[in-house]
Amino acid sequence: MQRRYWLAVTLLFLLSASATAQQTADPHYPAPVFDQTPPALPKGLSHAVLIFSKTNGFRHVEHIPHSKTVLEDIAKAQGRATFTTENAAIFNPAQLSRFSVVVLDSASGDLFTPSQRAAFVEYLKRGGGLVAIHAAGGDKGQPWTYYVDSVIGARFIGHPNGADQFQRATINVTEPDDPLMAGIPGTWTWTDELYSFDRVPSGNDARILATLDERSYRMPPELAMGAVHPIIWTRGLGSGRIFFSALGHKPEAYDDPVYRRLLTNAIRWAGKMPVAK
Repeated sequence: MQRRYWLAVTLLFLLSASATAQQTADPHYPAPVFDQTPPALPKGLSHAVLIFSKTNGFRHVEHIPHSKTVLEDIAKAQGRATFTTENAAIFNPAQLSRFSVVVLDSASGDLFTPSQRAAFVEYLKRGGGLVAIHAAGGDKGQPWTYYVDSVIGARFIGHPNGADQFQRATINVTEPDDPLMAGIPGTWTWTDELYSFDRVPSGNDARILATLDERSYRMPPELAMGAVHPIIWTRGLGSGRIFFSALGHKPEAYDDPVYRRLLTNAIRWAGKMPVAK
């Protein structure tokens, strides 16, 4: 009897372990890691672009491998060195000082230790640039409220799902004279996972550069934001510049000439370089 009991317990344990392993193996949900040892940086690296795609939340495996390559190409075309990593321990004062721009390439979840958070904020306040893309916009599970409220300025609340997850929508540029919109059509159509937020960003010199026309696609009522549904915007923090675009779930987005031009402008602008007209 006792032997059968322990066989049953062992079987239940193995089944539970198997289910846990299957969940852990889902590449969209990597096991959270908090990095402690910084990576080694190349000698002489200066005024570079840091491309960072760490995910302790939902991981956009669809686009991250390709978008990293495209972002590296964009920076290099501007004559900037790049460093690509998913090691959050690079967020320390000494190493961040070697970068003009940090690109959060769908980085999501609770990524940083308290000291890494502090180093990131100080980097921005002292004049560093931030380009945050898609899932880097303050996901639902982001516990760092300072990032949500003071850096990005809004929290992601959802997007249409099921058959409506990817829809074609109209994007309207609201600041056509802003240098960031150089080479960007005043109105264009775009197919993507269309994000909604809990508020329209304001304060910290917020500028809404482009909005979604909610009449051009289907969404649940709880995701409606009304006449001003921001999708691309900028903010400031101290002397730093912050750019956010909610676009870019699919890898092909990064080959689109309009979106590639927007990211090119954003990296130049965040790094305080002139934006080509």
